[in-house]
Amino acid sequence: MESQDNLVPTPQSSILDSATKALGSEEKAEVAVANPHAVGSLDSFDKQDEADSATAEASDEQAGNTVKDEETGIPLTSFNDIGRATAADVREALHQVIDPELGIDVVDLGLVYGIEIDEKGRAIITMTLTTPACPLTDLLEDECASTLAGLVEEFRIDWTWQPRWTLDMIRPEGREQLEAIGFNFDNMPKY
Repeated sequence: MESQDNLVPTPQSSILDSATKALGSEEKAEVAVANPHAVGSLDSFDKQDEADSATAEASDEQAGNTVKDEETGIPLTSFNDIGRATAADVREALHQVIDPELGIDVVDLGLVYGIEIDEKGRAIITMTLTTPACPLTDLLEDECASTLAGLVEEFRIDWTWQPRWTLDMIRPEGREQLEAIGFNFDNMPKY
């Protein structure tokens, strides 16, 4: 039998150590570990301004700062913890929440103004309705609860009426869906 004088296992290399070895520099590794999606753009990493931008973006995510979603324009705020849902994950899930009157999801209708994941993993969704008198508030909250179950522990919808929702807020995908069911934007009054 071998003698085991030391019961503490020898330290293994960390993810950062492995990334540093694979990418050739600790700076590149830090960016890749903080934002794995940046790995494809690391070939042009030699430009210092790109490195500064990527590092700032990664630290913004970790600090809980807001990043505007390029696809939807919705402000997304997340704390970057492994295994925790991000604001982008919540936005994708909200595509399943359908406005019962129009049959289009709340993201494509432009009803979602912002999504934040706080430091405890709770989702805060800033959202509006097509009109303040809309009777569907409870129904949409229930749909959000069903959709977000298992993704986030808790969520809250902060209903807002500023800025007032208009047809101009409908995303191109939502416009295409509405036009497919006969909605004619050209004949709508302009406000």
